[in-house]
Amino acid sequence: MPTDARHHSPTALHCDGWHLEVLAVAPSTNSHAARLQPWTAVRAVTQTAGRGRTPDRTWVSDEGGLWLSAVLPCPGERARWAILPLAAGWAVLNALREWGVRDARLRWPNDIMVGRGKLAGLLVERFTADTAVVGIGLNIFNHPERAHPELARAAVRLADLVPGTYSVDDIATTLLRAVRAMHGIILERGFEVIAEELNRQWTGPRPVEVTLATRALPVAGRFEGIDSQGRLRLSTRDGGLSVYDAGQVTLFRELDSRHRNDRPNPITP
Repeated sequence: MPTDARHHSPTALHCDGWHLEVLAVAPSTNSHAARLQPWTAVRAVTQTAGRGRTPDRTWVSDEGGLWLSAVLPCPGERARWAILPLAAGWAVLNALREWGVRDARLRWPNDIMVGRGKLAGLLVERFTADTAVVGIGLNIFNHPERAHPELARAAVRLADLVPGTYSVDDIATTLLRAVRAMHGIILERGFEVIAEELNRQWTGPRPVEVTLATRALPVAGRFEGIDSQGRLRLSTRDGGLSVYDAGQVTLFRELDSRHRNDRPNPITP
């Protein structure tokens, strides 16, 4: 089993052009990062008010997990950076592969899954016109099921996937390096190259249900990947193809081959 060295973390680290602050506790690392400069990141040993993409989602942020927020410069038109949640998910997948996690996948638009278990979640927020905060919550050594027993089957930990000796800060450093590389790709080549790779990783259509902010009943169909702007492509049973951005979707549910809900738990790491 991996050795958890989190208790030996310094209060600040410098890595790959990042300045990383380490706090014992924070209500929300994203809220703390809102007042920080670009290329500054903050992680907390625990969060007391972590949040998800929608107001009804909270994050279980117990000790031993990685609760990290990184501030990126976002020059130019705002629309150019609308794809950051997906791009950040792609970066997290790349970082996890460096640590030997081969079967992780991105569930649109912002969850990292291993099988049906959630390993990580992302929350990207814009607090100023020219920056974005990329929040990453990753289960490593923590035990979210102690606070919420229903997460025993819904959550996955890195410590159970990857043997070896490493610390939370080791993982944070790898993630920050991957996020910086992702940022460079968007600046130099645009999001299209990331979208193409994500679509290759989604190996085929998957049955899903999509709940929209403007519609009471969910829409059933098959997930067909994303377009060049990161929008969900959904083929419906009548042969139509609809496109939705993340702001239109309040809940995205994957279904198994027998159309039973593979429901994401609202209390997420």
